[in-house]
Amino acid sequence: MAEHSGKWISYLRVSTDRQGQSGLGLDAQRAAVLAFLNGGKWTLEAEFVEIESGRRSDRPQLAAALAACKKHRAKLVVAKLDRLSRNVAFISKLMESGVEFVAADMPHANRLTVHILAAVAEHEREAISTRTKAALAAAKARGRVLGGPKIAEARALGSAANKSSADRFAANIVPLIRQIQESGVTSLRAVAAALSARGVPTARGGGWSAAQVANVLRRAPT
Repeated sequence: MAEHSGKWISYLRVSTDRQGQSGLGLDAQRAAVLAFLNGGKWTLEAEFVEIESGRRSDRPQLAAALAACKKHRAKLVVAKLDRLSRNVAFISKLMESGVEFVAADMPHANRLTVHILAAVAEHEREAISTRTKAALAAAKARGRVLGGPKIAEARALGSAANKSSADRFAANIVPLIRQIQESGVTSLRAVAAALSARGVPTARGGGWSAAQVANVLRRAPT
């Protein structure tokens, strides 16, 4: 691991008051940050701890951490990307702030990779919500008229929602696939291996195969 230098600001986040009071999760995040910074001449100027839901973007401690980064001309370090957010708009706003940040679990990720990973996570959250709503609609339809047209309607709506979700996922992931291809990796199997090596999950959160890469490329907007 390369040695680090300069000034750093640490941002830790837990989702509940109970986690914050008990330290559950915080110790692991601190350990990950220190392991990432281990070696070299660096200083950890400050640590900011947020007890907040990941779905909210109004995080006062993160705002304070970003302000401290600008004041000390420091970099922001988090233990994992999901400690920041699974929301694409939030990640975009963070990148636009001008503060350089690093996730200890993905230290070599560039800005495009970070943005796509956030998009993938957001896509999966939306897909789960869509599938849940479709299942509830189908169950409700069965309760009213067993085998009736409402079931077919619910299934059709669920299918359309899944297709839309898959199209959005493809639109988010294709730029990264193109970047990999431009680096000299051309076969579908090699691209799948590169995506898996970068920690990019598929739409269902698993590893990549050549067939899945081909399917994403077929859905790519022209």
